[in-house]
Amino acid sequence: MTSEHTTGDAFEAERDMLATSDFLRLLGCHFDEAGPTRMTGWFEVGPQHHQPFGLVHGGVLCSVVETFASIGAWLAVRDSGQTAVGVSNSTDFIRPTSSGRLDVEARAIHQGRTQQLWEVIISRASDGKEVARGGVRLQNLEPR
Repeated sequence: MTSEHTTGDAFEAERDMLATSDFLRLLGCHFDEAGPTRMTGWFEVGPQHHQPFGLVHGGVLCSVVETFASIGAWLAVRDSGQTAVGVSNSTDFIRPTSSGRLDVEARAIHQGRTQQLWEVIISRASDGKEVARGGVRLQNLEPR
């Protein structure tokens, strides 16, 4: 597994590739740092992310946790031709939020031959308080 962070032209190319995902555009994810052991970025939440009671839907937060962990895990194994897929996502909702920028930091807790475990923290940019925290276990799949 590689340990370098993606920067420069390679990072721009990967961001362009990720931007082709309609789902990521719907979530509004932006990536500041992309690497095989750490991912950072942010997204802006508003009414388009709300459940019927005016708060950000927990499914949005779960999806962002899964997204950051999955991309980081893929970066860790892609040079070997493998891919990584989520097999478990456990996200805790710490405090409600309805609008504003949310910062995301994901880091690898364990990266083994067949599985990875990532922790992802979503915090309000306005005060740094955590909104959600999740753990994602991923399976490293051999090329077909």
